[in-house]
Amino acid sequence: MNLLKKLFGGSIVNAEEERLREEVRNFDVLKYSGVKALKDGQSAYALQCFEKALEIKPELELRDYYSQALIMNNKLKPALEQLDIMSKAQPDNILIYMRMANVAYMMEDYDAMALACVEALRIDGNNSEVNYTYARACIGKNELITAVALLTKAITADAKYESAYLLRGETLLKMGDFNSAENDAEWLLKNAESSEEIILLRARIAKTKGENNESLDLYSKVIEQNPFCIDAFKERGALKLAVGDKDGAEEDMRQVLELNPNVQNDVNGEFTADGTENIQQKVEKAYRSLDPYGIGGIGL
Repeated sequence: MNLLKKLFGGSIVNAEEERLREEVRNFDVLKYSGVKALKDGQSAYALQCFEKALEIKPELELRDYYSQALIMNNKLKPALEQLDIMSKAQPDNILIYMRMANVAYMMEDYDAMALACVEALRIDGNNSEVNYTYARACIGKNELITAVALLTKAITADAKYESAYLLRGETLLKMGDFNSAENDAEWLLKNAESSEEIILLRARIAKTKGENNESLDLYSKVIEQNPFCIDAFKERGALKLAVGDKDGAEEDMRQVLELNPNVQNDVNGEFTADGTENIQQKVEKAYRSLDPYGIGGIGL
């Protein structure tokens, strides 16, 4: 038998073995070159390496790296498809579902984000991060009551979850539950390091309570921390206009337009940078419809 193999099949077997060895070598070179490129920030080259490696062997770990490269190259839908394949191979891997949820969030696909979170909660129903992420999906779908319940669950699981307190406070404010929103803001004031987001929440709450001077002061503190915060300039300007400080409102709108000339189109379709109206008229038209939290427009 060995003689026959030697006479008739040896060269074929050796060639096949060599081909397989070459494939393994090529796979390893492509995979680890891609990993190195990914770590070095060369995501486009990493993508090429991973795609060629996947043609040789559809390894699960490789799909993980490939999904990261796709995300870095802003190829979000293909990344989600790769993660879906991974989730079918490892249905109890919560990290896969969390990455799926984050990719769906970047795509603003809140239904897909919610589905990924449901799967993650199937694995760990009390996971604070999953409940927080699910709440963000619900907010995207305008399911605010559910979002508040999920954020409360996240806080129950992690009593020091600052981001959950902040998001719950912001959501409660949108819903008009000013007292509960203020409770979350007070907790953040006592327990969290000051940030522009926390101060902005407090400014908005003060505004809803009619504490205009306090609100203006807080908006100014936000701007001190971040001179590029367009929301703070817009909302402070709206409040200035409401209390009769048209010069101050005009100054804030100038800052808004300087930071982002396109923002005017989001505020009022008739408000154009190249228009002939004077700045005060533009400010009044822009702020008339400005109401970032749907609490109630400013009557002029």
